[in-house]
Amino acid sequence: MHISDGIINLPVCIAANVAAAGIIYASARGTDSDEIPAMGMTGAALFVVSLIHFPMAGTSIHLGLFGIAGIILGRRSFPVIFTVLLFQSLIFQHDGLITLGLNAINMGSGALLARIIWRIKKLPEYIRALLAGFTGIIIPALLMTAEFIITGYESAIAMILAIYLVVAAIEAGITLSAVVFLRKVKPGILNGSHADHKQLK
Repeated sequence: MHISDGIINLPVCIAANVAAAGIIYASARGTDSDEIPAMGMTGAALFVVSLIHFPMAGTSIHLGLFGIAGIILGRRSFPVIFTVLLFQSLIFQHDGLITLGLNAINMGSGALLARIIWRIKKLPEYIRALLAGFTGIIIPALLMTAEFIITGYESAIAMILAIYLVVAAIEAGITLSAVVFLRKVKPGILNGSHADHKQLK
């Protein structure tokens, strides 16, 4: 799901970095000190899970956990995902610094949409958890696919989508399991981030 440097043309990457900076400012603005622990723990979970790779269809994939990040952090998930991607790029050379903003927008969009789905209270909680987990992965995959098509890399699109449909289904199950666990041991973390509550006031 990481787009490496040199695949997407430079003007698009620069524009994405500028846009990502604006989103970070908007989504991190007004962060309270009591939000930092949840952001740090979620970021650590995202970073660690990215180190565990599974072979699939001649390549390797890793989980993202963007759905559960969106559920727990709300709009704060975007700066956390950006930071995780930055450390991945600097330490392990995952993707690149030039495409950092583009990758953050792709993956952050999945988390933010997952949060929107999570807040649809008319749906049963288990449905919202499944949809949030699935959306957290499939939205970045669709955005990446669109970017590859625009750039002229259509050859492997079908395989990419097939792989990430499987990953999204796995993430849906993991997100549901996480929600069930958190509902039992720490239900308050599922009731909305401080950032979301501030927006509603």
